[in-house]
Amino acid sequence: MYDYRNNIKIILNKTDADDKSLANSLNAIKAILAMAEGGTAEKEKAAPKKEAPKPKKMANTQSIAQRNADLKQFKQLLMGLTELIETPGDEAAKKKSLEALHKITFVPGVGKHYGNVLGKLDQAIQKSKTTTEAVNKKIFEDALKPKEEPKRDYRKGRRYTVIRTLSGCNLINDNGQIVFRIKESQIHSLNLKSGDIVEALEDKDNPNYEAEVLRVVGYRKLRARDYDPIEEFRYAVVQGKTGQLAITRNIKGEKLRIRGKEVTIPVDSSYYQGENIHLEDGSIVDLAWYTGDVRIKKNPSDAVQIRWIYQVDPPKKSDLSYKKKDKSKKDNAEELTKLDMNLHYQRVGIAIGDNQNEGILEGIVTRYNGIPIPIDAFEGKKKIMERQIKDLDIVILMTAYAAHDATWNIQEFASKYGVKFAVSSSKGYRSFERALYRAENGLPAYEGTQSIEYKEAETK
Repeated sequence: MYDYRNNIKIILNKTDADDKSLANSLNAIKAILAMAEGGTAEKEKAAPKKEAPKPKKMANTQSIAQRNADLKQFKQLLMGLTELIETPGDEAAKKKSLEALHKITFVPGVGKHYGNVLGKLDQAIQKSKTTTEAVNKKIFEDALKPKEEPKRDYRKGRRYTVIRTLSGCNLINDNGQIVFRIKESQIHSLNLKSGDIVEALEDKDNPNYEAEVLRVVGYRKLRARDYDPIEEFRYAVVQGKTGQLAITRNIKGEKLRIRGKEVTIPVDSSYYQGENIHLEDGSIVDLAWYTGDVRIKKNPSDAVQIRWIYQVDPPKKSDLSYKKKDKSKKDNAEELTKLDMNLHYQRVGIAIGDNQNEGILEGIVTRYNGIPIPIDAFEGKKKIMERQIKDLDIVILMTAYAAHDATWNIQEFASKYGVKFAVSSSKGYRSFERALYRAENGLPAYEGTQSIEYKEAETK
């Protein structure tokens, strides 16, 4: 730094006592002081400023695996909330959301900053309830789910000829010898008849069956002496109380006749078919008997046997009751209670596939004075289906028996041509009957969880 003190000394030595000399010396000293201050400021400006110490960065001690796990829980929470918005009250979505939410609260810092928000979200998830719209939407979506196509069986077995028995069948070889005996539960869906040629494999792993029928490959006409002819009475209705069950008619109201004579067949309620299927009031069964059985003439009940029990929804006690008709206080008859409905010979389309339970459903339509018309809702072509629905008065969709493409088409055509429409989401005949009632009376197509009154017909 330059030393200005010598310059000030020189100025003071040369200063005189007059005012002008004093003023000049004062100005000179001020100039020197100003020069001294400027030099100091420039030096300070040139000197580099010390930077403030930066705060230390917090070390991230969370592992990559832990971060990925937290992100996974966050994703699961979002997915669960999305499903819950689409289907309010869905238990699976609520469970998924709450599990993810509880795990997220353990992430460091989340509970401290967002605890109140997460608590409210937890309560909102638990309070989510199912709505009628959500139930109807789920029923319809389930109906649209594509059915899994059965896997083709490329195994090749030996060929045998079917000889039907009252329950099940025998498989005979070319020499007429019985090789296998097959139970009714294995062949009922194949609707086998005496003379059918089938491919079958011996099933050593299954103790219940001696053989497994793979496919029907042909038919040959048998001689009368090769088998015993069998008669059937299909879709018979079991009526009465436990211990007093009997069969007199089928679901169409046709009386049971053997050799032209009306008969009543008592039924043993202890009869067991399997899969917890027992006989009870309202059960639907198939009967069979040998045409040439000598017991038919004297005691038909000894000759008639139950071939098959249909697994349908059992009617509620309040829905299926038997009331006595009073005719001069002598003749008493029992009959099924009916809904208060008369179709007046309207054409009723039954949308099912592969003729599943077709006879039972047609009988219900006939019972209410309707004309049943089956519609193939599994492999039916769109144009053919449209022509069928166009001429109908009512169409009932059986979602358990319909393909998803046909479901859309049926609903579209019913709306297009003003056809009354309803959906039966169950395989039971009571569910179909209620759907028929809703369609005829302009009630909601889907039953869902809503309360609908089904009026019963008054008995006279």
